[in-house]
Amino acid sequence: MKSAIPDLLGIEYPILQGGMVWVSDGNLAAAVSEAGALGMIGAGGMTPEVLAAEIDIAKSLTDKPFGVNIPLVRTDSGDLLRVMGEKGVKVLSTSAGSPKKHTSEAHALGMKVVHVVSNVRMALKAQEAGVDIIVAEGFEAGGHNGFDELSTLVLVPQVADAVEVPVVAAGGIADARGMVAAFALGAEGVQLGTRFVASVESPAHPNYKELIISAPDTGTVITGRAFGPTRVLKTALAEKILQAEREGWSSDEILEMIGFGRNMRASMEGDLEEGSFMCGQVAGMIREIKPAVEIVRDMVEGCAVVLARLQE
Repeated sequence: MKSAIPDLLGIEYPILQGGMVWVSDGNLAAAVSEAGALGMIGAGGMTPEVLAAEIDIAKSLTDKPFGVNIPLVRTDSGDLLRVMGEKGVKVLSTSAGSPKKHTSEAHALGMKVVHVVSNVRMALKAQEAGVDIIVAEGFEAGGHNGFDELSTLVLVPQVADAVEVPVVAAGGIADARGMVAAFALGAEGVQLGTRFVASVESPAHPNYKELIISAPDTGTVITGRAFGPTRVLKTALAEKILQAEREGWSSDEILEMIGFGRNMRASMEGDLEEGSFMCGQVAGMIREIKPAVEIVRDMVEGCAVVLARLQE
């Protein structure tokens, strides 16, 4: 399976770790990078000072490339980018905003830019902005999703047909079968989020990890569909939010229930009553917590097995 991704990013395998808020810290990013993939620090919930500290942690654990994801809705995204430049991080992942905001500045700092999109129009804008890699993320993904609700199966080939830069598939991928399928759709790499939440090195609370590995195929739901679709695990809080939506509560009232802090309480404190656990549909496929190196190795070695089976 040919890919330009490893040479572009200086990694061994075309596998990226999602930059998940709260969960994607320096320790997890380093473990993924050490395994030959691209680890990613999620700066969405970090101050510039905390980001600098997490980068230092990652650098103390690996000399391999890793990246930082910056949600472009952050008003201090420029400050976060400057920290990356000062620390010599060479891969910027952007999401939730216009890719024009920092791409030129990042290139001037010697960085490669990866941008996450959820439809073809956004992919074309990302290419026009000069990004190096486009991540096409389907509606199966955990956390914040696109309003168009395009699944990975239909999104990836349309994006791959529309742009000339390499495309990475995300959403609904947790094993080698998904990776082979992504390449068949026209992608040159994959991005995994939920699978790495349920890793040994992930700082996610044990309750969070247990919910993932025990989730059935129908274990996630979409909350905030009208104003900000977010895929989360089915919990008592998720059901309360869905009921409020059915009853016609205002966006402000529902946002109060969803709350940014509720995701932190879920991820870091394992609050089963008031926490909102972001999670992709692949949770139903994940049955054990593994070290990051095993997750990457299983993906890579499994591809050969899948391809051999297809050729029988």
